[in-house]
Amino acid sequence: MTGTLDVALIGQRFMGRAHSNAWRQVAPFFDPPLHPFLHTIAGRGSESLEAFAKRWGWTNWTTRWQDLAEDPEIDLVDIGTPNDVHREQAILMLEAGKHVACEKPLAGTLDDARAMRDAAKKARKKCRTFVWFNYRRCPAIGLAYRLVREGRLGRLLHVRAKYLQSWGFADTPLLWRFQKKHAGSGAHGDLNAHSIDLARFLTGEDFVSVEGSMAETFYKERPLVGEATLLGGKGSGKGSGAGKGKSKTTGRSSVDDALLFFARFSGGAIASFEATRCAHGHENRNTIELNGEKGSLRFDFEDMNVLEFFDADVDAATRGWRRIMCTSADVHPYAGNWWPSAHVIGYEHGFTNMAADILRVLGGQEPELPLPDFDDAYEVQRVLEAASISAAEGCRVPLREVR
Repeated sequence: MTGTLDVALIGQRFMGRAHSNAWRQVAPFFDPPLHPFLHTIAGRGSESLEAFAKRWGWTNWTTRWQDLAEDPEIDLVDIGTPNDVHREQAILMLEAGKHVACEKPLAGTLDDARAMRDAAKKARKKCRTFVWFNYRRCPAIGLAYRLVREGRLGRLLHVRAKYLQSWGFADTPLLWRFQKKHAGSGAHGDLNAHSIDLARFLTGEDFVSVEGSMAETFYKERPLVGEATLLGGKGSGKGSGAGKGKSKTTGRSSVDDALLFFARFSGGAIASFEATRCAHGHENRNTIELNGEKGSLRFDFEDMNVLEFFDADVDAATRGWRRIMCTSADVHPYAGNWWPSAHVIGYEHGFTNMAADILRVLGGQEPELPLPDFDDAYEVQRVLEAASISAAEGCRVPLREVR
């Protein structure tokens, strides 16, 4: 396939904006072998959808997402909807011969994720799948990936990951993300999914067990909101005032507000993971640290252009953490496609970097860094499930028992 890739998108909220921006920005900055044509946006509400299409450059719009499967012009369908509808949408598109890029987590349940993985395997000869684990596309994470592959950390001993946010306190309304039937889980699936993927990506190892887990729902009742907001994004804001005054009645939150777990990797490393939406002072703190016999590295998305590296082979008198600005156009992944060296990038660039790699793969080229597909995302879902079982039953869960 060469030339143009006709792209369709399902979803016009938070991820709809992030993905639309990525598809619009990718060709001018990367000049990939395929250039995306923004064919159709599908979503709810004809009035708002038409305005969204005009604003973001989509040529067509529809309130019936099934239309995308029936349109022979569309090559790839991008899914940015709530977790509970990923299965139906992705499988229909694969059966129609479309490539699929899906938001994370892959699904709300392990059963749905398994069905999506199996559908992708069945369609593999003509369809590719991708999952928007966008933090893989930070240049600093790309450098970390290379350092591990070069053996700069030696044998890995520890993985330490935290994803902390502060928008989920008591007066945040009962959005779809707080309802198990739509989301599957709370902070766990939303945030730990990213941490689990980053850990697998950076280490190159598989999880072998969840050793223990603890979950808590701090706010079991939340203010009710209208149906339009319920199936929308994260609400009007991420602070403690989001949703204030919208309703005097409440509904029950059926997901975790925080979940922590311990795990073991196939290479022998031990690991800890923490996800919460109730940590003041942490707006979007996605952090991961790897400790090995020869060194360590750590990353914090709130300072996303930086990777910290500790080289234990350096002379003891000068040994210490090295702060690396990952903006050098000639040496750091993706940096050369953006601005001159030392000019930083932001959240939206991870999505554009991933769009570039998707276009490279579909155009017959190699991606800058490995892309996650439905197989990868299913493995993440298995770990999410194991940690949920461990939290509910208070037990160790070997991954071989979670299929």
